[in-house]
Amino acid sequence: MNKIFIIISFVLFSLSASAQQFAQFNTGSLYDSFENPSQRAFIPDSSRAIAFNFFVPNFDANLYVTGNAQRALKSRAFTGNYDVSSLAPPGRGGLNHFNVGGNNYWIMLKFYTNLSGDVEMGFSAQSRVESKGLLTDESVRFFSGPETFPKDYYENVFNNHYKLQIYDQLSYTYRERIDKQLAIGFKLSYLSGVQYAKIDVVNSAVQFNRIQDINGEESADVYMQGRYYHSYVPGRLDGRDFLPNFRNPGASITMGASYRTEDGITIQGNVKDLGFIHWSKRSLITDFNNTVTINGINTAHREDSIYNTSYKLFTGNGTLTGFNTKTNAKAELSVTKNYWFDDEKTIRYFPTVIAQKELFYSGFTGAWVNSVQKNNLVGTLTATYDDYKLFNLGLQFMVKSPNAEFFIGTERLVNTGRFTLAALNNTGQINHVGNYTGADIFFGFSLKFGRVIEHPMNASYIPMGEKGFFGRLFGRIFKTYR
Repeated sequence: MNKIFIIISFVLFSLSASAQQFAQFNTGSLYDSFENPSQRAFIPDSSRAIAFNFFVPNFDANLYVTGNAQRALKSRAFTGNYDVSSLAPPGRGGLNHFNVGGNNYWIMLKFYTNLSGDVEMGFSAQSRVESKGLLTDESVRFFSGPETFPKDYYENVFNNHYKLQIYDQLSYTYRERIDKQLAIGFKLSYLSGVQYAKIDVVNSAVQFNRIQDINGEESADVYMQGRYYHSYVPGRLDGRDFLPNFRNPGASITMGASYRTEDGITIQGNVKDLGFIHWSKRSLITDFNNTVTINGINTAHREDSIYNTSYKLFTGNGTLTGFNTKTNAKAELSVTKNYWFDDEKTIRYFPTVIAQKELFYSGFTGAWVNSVQKNNLVGTLTATYDDYKLFNLGLQFMVKSPNAEFFIGTERLVNTGRFTLAALNNTGQINHVGNYTGADIFFGFSLKFGRVIEHPMNASYIPMGEKGFFGRLFGRIFKTYR
């Protein structure tokens, strides 16, 4: 599985546990409050004052691949053979987009600290995976063997682009209600880089040598020009590398604000994960421009030979140096409103419209989230559409009371089902080629404990706190009181 970069991405999905999952917007869950820091996690007179996930991972993980290579990659991943029937003929330059995201909260701990201002503070530890790239049809075809290439020479058929970034994130979050309409929050994070890899091939060519040697093996001369980045990892990557350290330090900030209008519409804006990582000076940058001979491309061990020889080309004559990378920051704007279906207010419908834009890449996604709550049960139907013209439907099931919550769902329902069937070796789903192949799953759990948050008029415990820092600053500037 580790012989081709796109298949590495499939493996990352199964191992990681970044993408924001939209179904949690405005649910008031602990996960929602860490991802959208102006959102509250506590309800005065109902909730207890401490929220914790008790080390149960709260995660979302997702992947997708578009293009002609879907069938070939699925058949290789789940049956061991490449079905190249859907690939464009060699030399046509077919491209396949892929994206992998993972966000796993190992620890989420939050405190309700001040009734005057609804002040909340919390700490979290999480791990993130960010990966995306472009892969040519010919690159996938090359791993299947030389017999499907009718010509002996091709140019610019391996111009691939790939990026992977894995890091830990230790965060402090703060949320405060400024007045009855406005709430703000932020999350400050220390980042600890785990691994980074990036390949950009700008020129390439391949010359097939059809004459077999004495062992019956064919070879190919492959030329590639481009740049390769790779972070320093002491030895093979293992679980110890996911422990926070200062080898690859970084920082990020998430900022958000929520405003509730007089007619009950809540407008929320966020700038998320705006940050950087400085990778160790023992990391590697290579400007490669060379030709290598790959032997045994017609044999069963061709994947090993292609991978190992290409890796030598990428890493040869590299320079040890540090470098900086950006995190995949996003800007979001959402609008929501509550609708009650009964006088007792036991059935609530709260739709949310969301627009999300990646700040440093071209990615844009629009989402329409439809949630219905009946007492402690919440069901959510999500529709999303992005700039790759991919339309998705998702479902979420959630159990939420003032002091306990559990949720599970997916935002790519149909494709996740097809991907699961393909993994179970369902031939029809392996052969299915749609707009994309992908999967998505998210899961969360937390509990609240401690004293109940009570207003002074009917409290068994009377808090003596003052307004929060931003509330006091706001009052001094605008001379307001509450």
